[in-house]
Amino acid sequence: MTVRPIRIFGDAVLRTEADPVTSFDAELGALIDDLEDTVRVPGRAGVAAPQIGVSLRAFSYNVGGVVGHMINPVLSDFAGEQDDEEACLSLPGLGFATKRALSVTARGFDRHGEPIVIPGTGFLARALQHETDHLAGKLYIDTLTGDTRRQALRELRRVRPTPPGGARRD
Repeated sequence: MTVRPIRIFGDAVLRTEADPVTSFDAELGALIDDLEDTVRVPGRAGVAAPQIGVSLRAFSYNVGGVVGHMINPVLSDFAGEQDDEEACLSLPGLGFATKRALSVTARGFDRHGEPIVIPGTGFLARALQHETDHLAGKLYIDTLTGDTRRQALRELRRVRPTPPGGARRD
């Protein structure tokens, strides 16, 4: 079992669009095993490959006791709206109400290159959207607007102040 460390806000890999997976080989299988082991840590709902330092379009999820993964996901069939608190392992200690579609369909591939479809509603839909955003170099705080966004940015500066003598490149 390999639980990989989570990259924290400020790490460039979190802001870089991940590369599509093109080889469904043993190396990819090992990455998927690590993603699934890492998401099994209690309290975790999803881990994207960039969060463990790998810039590939793959993620794992752990929702309702079901652990799985998806490679090269594409989301469609967005319907409804939910506005619940969301958090991120790469932004520890922060959580804010975040609007997401209530239901979504994720299409992609499993570790063997076989097509898979995951229809998600509620919390699973939120997790699928959150993890797919990571693969585009996007964090949930990027989706926030208005007072919630201002509060999130204030909190982010509080927990991770700008170093003396210059601006950060996040």
